[in-house]
Amino acid sequence: MTAEEMQALLEQMASTAVIGADDEWRQTWTYMIDDLMADGTVYDSAYAVLPHLVEAAAELPPEQSVDFWVDMGFIVTAEDRPPVPADLEAGFSAALRLAERAAARSLLDAGAPAKVCGRLALSCVAFAGHHIGAALRCLEPGESYLQLVCPGCGYDTELLTFFVDPVHPPFEAPELPDADHRARQGQHSWGEVADALQGDILGQEWEPFLRVARAVAAAGVPVGTPGPAVLCLVAGMVAAKGTPQWAGSEWARQLALLSDHFRCWNCEQTWTIADGLVENPDGARPQSVPAQASTDATDNSATAVRPAAVEPIGEATPRLRQDGNALLTADGTPWGRTTVFSDPAPGASGGVDSLTVVSLPDGPTLVAGGGVGAGDKGAVCLWDVADGRLVHGPLAGHPDRVRALTALPLAEGGVLLASGGDSGAIGLWDAVTGRPVREPVANWLGEVTGMCTAPLADGRTLLVTATSRGAVRLRDPDTGEPVGRLNPSGRPIRSLAAVPVTGGRTMIAAADTQGGVHMWDPAVDDPWDPGAAVQLKDRALSDGGHRVAAVSAVPTPDGTLLATADDRGVVMLWDPSTGTAVGEGLPPATGTAGLPVMAATTPHDGRTVLVTGTKRRHDLRVWEPATGTVRQISLDVAITCLAATGSDVIVGHDRGVVGVPLTRR
Repeated sequence: MTAEEMQALLEQMASTAVIGADDEWRQTWTYMIDDLMADGTVYDSAYAVLPHLVEAAAELPPEQSVDFWVDMGFIVTAEDRPPVPADLEAGFSAALRLAERAAARSLLDAGAPAKVCGRLALSCVAFAGHHIGAALRCLEPGESYLQLVCPGCGYDTELLTFFVDPVHPPFEAPELPDADHRARQGQHSWGEVADALQGDILGQEWEPFLRVARAVAAAGVPVGTPGPAVLCLVAGMVAAKGTPQWAGSEWARQLALLSDHFRCWNCEQTWTIADGLVENPDGARPQSVPAQASTDATDNSATAVRPAAVEPIGEATPRLRQDGNALLTADGTPWGRTTVFSDPAPGASGGVDSLTVVSLPDGPTLVAGGGVGAGDKGAVCLWDVADGRLVHGPLAGHPDRVRALTALPLAEGGVLLASGGDSGAIGLWDAVTGRPVREPVANWLGEVTGMCTAPLADGRTLLVTATSRGAVRLRDPDTGEPVGRLNPSGRPIRSLAAVPVTGGRTMIAAADTQGGVHMWDPAVDDPWDPGAAVQLKDRALSDGGHRVAAVSAVPTPDGTLLATADDRGVVMLWDPSTGTAVGEGLPPATGTAGLPVMAATTPHDGRTVLVTGTKRRHDLRVWEPATGTVRQISLDVAITCLAATGSDVIVGHDRGVVGVPLTRR
């Protein structure tokens, strides 16, 4: 964000504070927020800029500033936040105190929709410095699932049916916080919130939960307050101020369920749900939960963990874990074995940043991996998928890290391997011999962020490359030279996929850095001509808040679908011929926030399987769209990229490559 952009935004906000209605600042803010935070990472510059914006937002009419405070809540609870610089700490702390007061005023006066009100309430809690405010990142309004992280062993527990209106409380309210225990000192705005939590806003049976909420608010939400009690306050705020009133009460009752407990399937210890919502919660400890009468499931209250049985209501996702080269089930039963791919050189430990499957005619199936080799130069290797044996490599020639790979089948029966690097260099290799066809040469178009192939009706197959500067080129595979271009908008691209459609044609799908999705027809001469490409339905994307970060083709028995993934872990499927969403998609899970990676395959039994993960994390989710089945695999390595073939997913990681079976062996 430049000083001029910052000044323009402040002037727009000041104008709105005077005239009371102007959406120009909202549009500017939506555009500029990417300069402060992206993919869950807060930039250092945010700490210098936000105090000025908070001062301006605090002067806005309450109904005009709701979205700003929610966005601010996401920033202060982001997973990757650098420490506040010492010289900015005092100013940023003062800004948080002002944000706390102003956001509470917006909540009390704005009449925000119930689901937005819930996010605003959690933002207020975050500004107050309470760790449970980080639950803002975990709750997806409108979804029924809940994902938790065990504070003891770090494993995920996914409750597939959690958020349904219980009508009656299925468990007792948390204990009231000690009135003398670390009550907040000094002035705060929570007294007005406590005054608003009056009356029969939830129903008489829920009064004990509101009593806890009032006590927490009256104390000023001290940081030592137990998480379940603070979640009662969040529920009470939604019940009191969420609109329409019936929706506020309904969502509040569902939020109140978060004050219960759950049992981790792995370590079999019981924890508060509040401790499972946030990473490394202060003071988390296993709970001893007294038995309580079971609630009849017919009243729609079977959503929380039953303290009597200490079991999650809702099916926990089946999980496998890696133990050396073995994959084990939750009870330790052997399930399969991983294949560690050979290092390209003795003692090599470089990470792999890109993978692609290379199917040789009348030969083995290979997987190619690209990354950085000796001397920080780019390197490409090819391994046999069956046993992890190194077949070719490292293939040298890239001046820097290799970021993208794709295989190019040739009409005469050969296969080329294309590689793209940080400097924009594009290399071509004979996949059978490992010899270079075109030495990588750097260019000015920017780092290569994606590659795929585009078969055309005339029998040619073109290489498609995309860069961080938005240059999408169609290239002659024999020379690597451009013969056409796509992406007329020029937006930077971070993911690319070729997707076959009806009629024997192939479209190119791309995700840009702003979360948009583009569909292009590589057969057209004019990049502005849509040809046979059909764009995805905007309404389906916007209704789910689906800002796409990765795309992938998904083969199915009925044709190829397009998969899109965002940085929350949500995956949606689309019919590329119509642009319409297919099915309900894959919801996010705790620990899936970040840059997504995907790969799809059809195991030997004919099922379609989509494997998803998050860069630099350790868990895979194996999803069968036809049945909705989800299985989780926890690995010992930090994932960087994926490829899939047959019944295996190939995982690139920070130290190399490993093959993981998708079927029991």
